[in-house]
Amino acid sequence: MFKKILIANRGEIACRVAATARRMGVKTVAVYSDADANAKHVAVCDEAVHIGSSAPKDSYLRWERILEAAKATGAQAIHPGYGFLSENEEFAQACTKAGLVFIGPPASAIKAMGLKAESKQLMEKAGVPLVPGYHGADQDPALLQREADRIGYPVLIKASAGGGGKGMRVVEKSEDFAAALASCQREAVNSFGLDAVLVEKYVQRPRHIEIQVFGDTLGNYVYLFERDCSVQRRHQKVLEEAPAPGMTPELRARMGEAAVAAARAVHYVGAGTVEFIVEQPGGYAHPEQMKFFFMEMNTRLQVEHPVTEAITGQDLVEWQLRVASGEPLPCMQDQLKITGHAIEARICAENPDNNFLPATGGLHVYGLPECVSFERGAVRVDSGVRQGDAISPFYDSMVAKLIVHGDTREQALARLDEALAQTHIVGLATNVQFLRRVARTDSFAKAQLDTALIPREEAVLFKQEPIGLALAVASAVAQTLLTETAQSGVDPFSQRDGWRSHGLVQRRFAFDFHDTPAQALLTYQHDGSLHLAVGEGAAQVAGPLSFRAQGATSIDLQFAGQRQTVSVYAQGETEYLFAAHGATEIIEIDLLAHAGENQDEGGRLTAPMPGKVVSFAVQAGDTVSKGQALAVMEAMKMEHTIAAPADGVVAELLYAPGDQVTEGAELLKLTAA
Repeated sequence: MFKKILIANRGEIACRVAATARRMGVKTVAVYSDADANAKHVAVCDEAVHIGSSAPKDSYLRWERILEAAKATGAQAIHPGYGFLSENEEFAQACTKAGLVFIGPPASAIKAMGLKAESKQLMEKAGVPLVPGYHGADQDPALLQREADRIGYPVLIKASAGGGGKGMRVVEKSEDFAAALASCQREAVNSFGLDAVLVEKYVQRPRHIEIQVFGDTLGNYVYLFERDCSVQRRHQKVLEEAPAPGMTPELRARMGEAAVAAARAVHYVGAGTVEFIVEQPGGYAHPEQMKFFFMEMNTRLQVEHPVTEAITGQDLVEWQLRVASGEPLPCMQDQLKITGHAIEARICAENPDNNFLPATGGLHVYGLPECVSFERGAVRVDSGVRQGDAISPFYDSMVAKLIVHGDTREQALARLDEALAQTHIVGLATNVQFLRRVARTDSFAKAQLDTALIPREEAVLFKQEPIGLALAVASAVAQTLLTETAQSGVDPFSQRDGWRSHGLVQRRFAFDFHDTPAQALLTYQHDGSLHLAVGEGAAQVAGPLSFRAQGATSIDLQFAGQRQTVSVYAQGETEYLFAAHGATEIIEIDLLAHAGENQDEGGRLTAPMPGKVVSFAVQAGDTVSKGQALAVMEAMKMEHTIAAPADGVVAELLYAPGDQVTEGAELLKLTAA
């Protein structure tokens, strides 16, 4: 076994690898960029080496600097994690030349399976079913257009060297193909340095099911069953689970054997994932009719590997280290069993209600559920950040992975909802509440799974408000009074009971609740009790208000006949509320401080996040319509289109393509038509 390894990655996967290495007595070396100088993965490793500035191309993708760090620290092997250099054939070869063990497959296997088009040709020769498509080397746009027309719409354009949903576009009709191809190729070049694509028939009602495979240097191969990764947004996975619901033993065996055959064909070593697209011609009620087609092989450990660990009881990172050091596989096929059900939720810094726009900012509050070992039933969090850390625009938007395990899928679902409810993040937008809503949909609860689940359930997933105005205001008022009491000390005339020697005392509050103004009137009664009225007229909600603090942030609240436990975190004028059934935020307005302010910014169009301006679709003087595309930005490896909020005329472009901009930077000026 190795004495020391270098982890050529960052974030939660670097922390994950370091944890297993520490348990096995293996020392670890972290590498870090300028942006990650104080990152968690640097702290949890035994040593750390600075390798460059913040952009990945200047640090985590500079493999020569990583090799220098390995040599300087005496590391014997390099674990690439996933993303970055994990599927880079040149890097794997360079490790071998430098006398270092690459903890992954041989470079030849990466080459054979790393490009989607070539791997599909290899699978076709092996007799593995393929989705109809074009996988050729000729990348002439006119030819690709003709092939798409031949295949029939809708088609899917995919970057040949792609992954993680980047460089992918669904095209519904022929006239949209050229623009989608250009956008796909730009994103592919930015993410992978290669603009080659393939074109496939877009399978209707598809499921995404993948098989975890492992091979060792002695010629042994196993599959560790399957994971369902069908729930996706923008072609990126949201929820993953194992085993796949509705999987028959016969189909599991056939898919597993096909995956092992694929690994054996390229003399694979280490952890790999063979991904299949599964058609459901008989619908959700007839899983026995499912047909599978080879999609691609990921020659690395996957983000969702913890669900496989949960149902098998195996540590896949330990398997990687043992196999890379020359040991045989820890288990053979007949020793592997499925126990229970596991689900993983990817917690990301993004705004689901704004087309999943990536978010950046500080983790002012980072509260996670209590982790319980899988032997006892289980909640696990894999995270690469801590409270006080910041999510930067340079890397992927994933904050953490939440994994739950239960004896049944129903039990795992209940644990997932409870664990997500206990996840409190303040400082930037996240998808935590969106994940709760997805898991609660009829489609997910009934395992009616396909990659269109999120669009199909759109009505109950987006722009939902689980906490009403009355509860939000009552919680904010209670938090304000508790804060004032704590700050005022024990002076009886400052206490929140409102006792006065004469008359009733009333106090007015003003709030902004999701751009809706709200008023509240708090009355201090003669007996010391409180009465709160929220809103006006027929919509008013009024009643006795009582509360008591439970710890630093939790409040036991009673108002208008309801009793709730609410956690409240104040950041300036904004208060973030977390209750058992959801979360929200409300802004308390100081009417004197805000008097006379004008919030109207006129015709300004600003960057919704830090990033790079890719292109402008308009020029100064152009007349535009509401919803028309004006500019394209790139952030966190994804492209985002900026559209006109109203009809108007472009007065001025304030940046040029290629410019880096900060969040809120004015990109162009738009005047009324």
